[in-house]
Amino acid sequence: MATRTVKMSSDESQSGTGSELTKKVTGTVANAREFLHDVRVEMKQVTWPSREDVVATTWVVVATVAFFGVFLWLVDLGVQRGVQYIFKKFGI
Repeated sequence: MATRTVKMSSDESQSGTGSELTKKVTGTVANAREFLHDVRVEMKQVTWPSREDVVATTWVVVATVAFFGVFLWLVDLGVQRGVQYIFKKFGI
């Protein structure tokens, strides 16, 4: 494999690395500030639900989970009894 060497002038080798690092850090801080500003602007546009809405939807979720829990328990019980019946019928 061939290797290449790059010649740098003395100005680039001494000040180039420091100024690049400074630009990167400054750019990162500026990007972070812009991001946080955009987040604040977007959060002001959010329509937040009232306490009553949150409580009502929470109860709907709890009731739905309870219903499907009982429903799936009954289905599981039925499948279990069906499999036991088949095993008993065929002597497995």
